[in-house]
Amino acid sequence: MLRSSKSHSASHYISRHNAVLLAGLFVLIITGCKVGPNYKRPDVAAPQSYRGALAPEITHTSTAEASVGEQSWQSIFADPTLQHLITEALQNNLDLKVAARRVLEAQAQVGIIRSQQLPSISAGGSYSALQLPNGLANKKSDGTSNSFINGGGFSASAAWNLDFWGLYRRQTEAAQAELLQSEWAQHATRATLIQDLAVAYFQLRSFDSQLEITKNTIQARQDSLKLTQSLESYGAGSRADTRQAEELLYTAQANLPEFRRQIALQENTISILLGHSPQSIDRGFSIADQPHPEQIPAGLPSELLERRPDIRQAEAALIAANARIGVAKAQFFPQISLTSLGGSASNQLQSIFEGRNAYWYASSSLTQPIFAGGRIHSNYKYSQAQQQEMVGTYQKAVLNALKDVSNSLIAYKEARNRREEQTRAVVSATDAVHLARLRYSGGNTSYIEVLATDTDLYDAQLKLAQVQSQEAASLVQLYAALGGGWR
Repeated sequence: MLRSSKSHSASHYISRHNAVLLAGLFVLIITGCKVGPNYKRPDVAAPQSYRGALAPEITHTSTAEASVGEQSWQSIFADPTLQHLITEALQNNLDLKVAARRVLEAQAQVGIIRSQQLPSISAGGSYSALQLPNGLANKKSDGTSNSFINGGGFSASAAWNLDFWGLYRRQTEAAQAELLQSEWAQHATRATLIQDLAVAYFQLRSFDSQLEITKNTIQARQDSLKLTQSLESYGAGSRADTRQAEELLYTAQANLPEFRRQIALQENTISILLGHSPQSIDRGFSIADQPHPEQIPAGLPSELLERRPDIRQAEAALIAANARIGVAKAQFFPQISLTSLGGSASNQLQSIFEGRNAYWYASSSLTQPIFAGGRIHSNYKYSQAQQQEMVGTYQKAVLNALKDVSNSLIAYKEARNRREEQTRAVVSATDAVHLARLRYSGGNTSYIEVLATDTDLYDAQLKLAQVQSQEAASLVQLYAALGGGWR
């Protein structure tokens, strides 16, 4: 009894030991190793601050306001009508819908590629029946014949390509990076949509302002023409003054069709961004009433790496290219596969599930590439070259982002200064026109002075509306350059 107990314990220990070994082998087969380099973000020499910054830079320990790129677009664009248009565009814009579909495509592609890591299993069954003529049927012992034969079977098979070198895991890693790339492309499309819509809206409001300025100028010049005609009829004016007054009026009236055309074009552009056919667009604040913050906290340039969708998109492409090096390197090593087949079959349907009718088969194979004409080595070199190309693309994206921010900061600052100076020019031109008309009505000057000052005022007012649009557009571009708008 004692010997039997020891033998049983030893047998139990051996079985347990084998189970542990098999489990360890299974885990090793599942995980294996992954050849090829693991991803590491390239070093980028980001400056400490942006060139042309309009506010003190933000640090992680600072209590100052966060970068404007972190703020929502609702807080940047205070015009309620513009906010409504952006919301509608985010729901209906076709480019954004296409970008969303591409994300779904990339998600499905990840699932397809990931499935290569797992075994494939299939099963099937069959059934057949045959009615024989009496002359061909087998005779039974009692003299009758068996003229009806049926039977069938079922089978299952499995195949598994072991991912010992990480070939399929690296392919999945690349597919996941491409999915991330499509998601960042969607974010970039969203930010671009907001930027394009806001710029188009501000341009529309500028054309509205220029049209209104022209109408007011026409009204003033009509009054001036009546004055010159009246002075001419009383002998206090000349025919030349009347003709000059008519010239001023007709010049302003000739600008009306062009401004109406520009307004229609902008409305059509905005309509397409909104995802519907061309139609009229609602208006909100005038171009002169749009907000103009004095300071723009830009934040740290290093934070731009996490906030700009185009930079993140370029980095995702780099991650995918890095993973493909591992895919190419795994081709140098042997590929191991397991296959198995099992089932049961019988010429009598009722006996299919009997154990004596069962069958099974299992095999494994190992394939080591020996000669491929240099294809495997060239593919490995190709993947390395692609990865280096993506490194350069990523670094260039970072530099371009820094340039965009600096350009936008300078553009916004100078557009604001120009708007302030142009506002002063309009005030001075308005006073000059008022004084010239008083002097002309009092007979103290010729109409040439009125002609010159009136022309200067009209030009100054149109330029002011254009500069106001440029300032608003530069704020939009700065917000986009800092990575805002995609959240």
